[in-house]
Amino acid sequence: MAPRIRTDVQVMFFDTDCGGVVSNIAYLRFIEIARTHLAGELGLALTEMAQKQTYPVVVRTEIDYRRAARLGDRLVIEGWLDRVERARFWCAFRITRPQDNRLIAECRQMLALIEMPTGRLLRLPEHWKTYNKAKSSEHRERESRAGTVPGGECVQ
Repeated sequence: MAPRIRTDVQVMFFDTDCGGVVSNIAYLRFIEIARTHLAGELGLALTEMAQKQTYPVVVRTEIDYRRAARLGDRLVIEGWLDRVERARFWCAFRITRPQDNRLIAECRQMLALIEMPTGRLLRLPEHWKTYNKAKSSEHRERESRAGTVPGGECVQ
């Protein structure tokens, strides 16, 4: 089974605009925190990355904002390895507000591993292929919805 993580964050003043609504860039910071924890679960701990000079880099980000989060909200970010290829991989994230059990945002990111300082693209670790066999139901569900507009959902 592919590793999954769960990270809790509280929306701070610097995450919001003058109306107390979370800025879109703050969601990406929340996802960055969760992705760092997920990388650790995949064997890419921060200190090891620095020692080996091997880093995951974001190639693509897809994010669907479902509802607005607001100043003071406590949010949960769940993340998992969604898909593995030879030299790139996808991570998926879901941000929810437990207080009212609302979906706030969904995100997928495509990443690749590079070696620094050369910037050389690396093959993914061999054992990650086993994660692909247990392809998540979230990914299959998302693929089946691709290209459709979310029904009844609106951003506040």
